[in-house]
Amino acid sequence: MAFKRIVLRLARNPDFPNGDAERGYILKAPLTAGGELDLDEWREHRQEAVVIRFDPDPDERADGWLTHRGSHWFFHYDEDHEGPDEPTYRLGDHKFAVGEYITVSHHDGDALTYKVTDVVDA
Repeated sequence: MAFKRIVLRLARNPDFPNGDAERGYILKAPLTAGGELDLDEWREHRQEAVVIRFDPDPDERADGWLTHRGSHWFFHYDEDHEGPDEPTYRLGDHKFAVGEYITVSHHDGDALTYKVTDVVDA
């Protein structure tokens, strides 16, 4: 099983011209040898594919699961106060490598860009 710990930190965005290393996500997800999400491994071990949203504001922190429906990946949170599922932009097409960028539609509706800052064995 090729699970990785992936850290995404807020990149430059309109309200964050310098980005913000204190806001982002930590994913534990299966990756292929090429660095893409491995759907077959995810299906076999989906309960191990977790998401943690980190933020200086405690009200913005959340934990949940990486989920897949149809052809789309989502960050799913199981508690109402953590917000609704957050869709990602073509997450299945991205390579998870340091320096790459990922777009997530935050629970407040804003689509924000995050930079992959760390990919290590989980």
